[in-house]
Amino acid sequence: MNFLPREFYSRNTVTVAKGLLGKRLVRKIGNQMISGIITETEAYGHTDDPASHAFRRETERNKPMFEEVGRAYVYFTYGMYFCFNVVARNPKLKAGAVLIRSIEPEDGINIMKKNRGKDDEKNLTNGPGKLTQAFNITKKQCGVDLTKDSGLYISEGLQTRRKIFATPRIGIKTGLENLWNFKIKIS
Repeated sequence: MNFLPREFYSRNTVTVAKGLLGKRLVRKIGNQMISGIITETEAYGHTDDPASHAFRRETERNKPMFEEVGRAYVYFTYGMYFCFNVVARNPKLKAGAVLIRSIEPEDGINIMKKNRGKDDEKNLTNGPGKLTQAFNITKKQCGVDLTKDSGLYISEGLQTRRKIFATPRIGIKTGLENLWNFKIKIS
């Protein structure tokens, strides 16, 4: 397994968000493995980004954004969904993370369908809440080290580069001038 090293995440958050496209997200639960290729990400900064959870100050909720890069930051939103982020930032900044918004399913598709209670493969993991349901990612995974085999990790993925599409981030009201939502098409 080629885990992405901690140094990968110790760069500008926007650079990491683009770099995660085409990488493989892997979740192991017991002897079952599910995986998919990351197809959409969003970068969130610190005091440079009014849309970031870390913009004003450190809180109990956003504390992982201020901690070691290469770890999971999972939070609950809208009273019903978990969102999975990767802590990433330039060492000169105090906080930052990349939201994993979407993946293209690879292994364990039937497990993902069962976890979601849905049979529609096209819409199985094409949103942050759908992704965490399919991968059974909850607050229990917050802080997990993604740079080693910890049941949840990111590894190398596609060997060929894809064109990256940049747009404003989704569901925010500030920082819309930053085109920090990034997507690739696989098929």
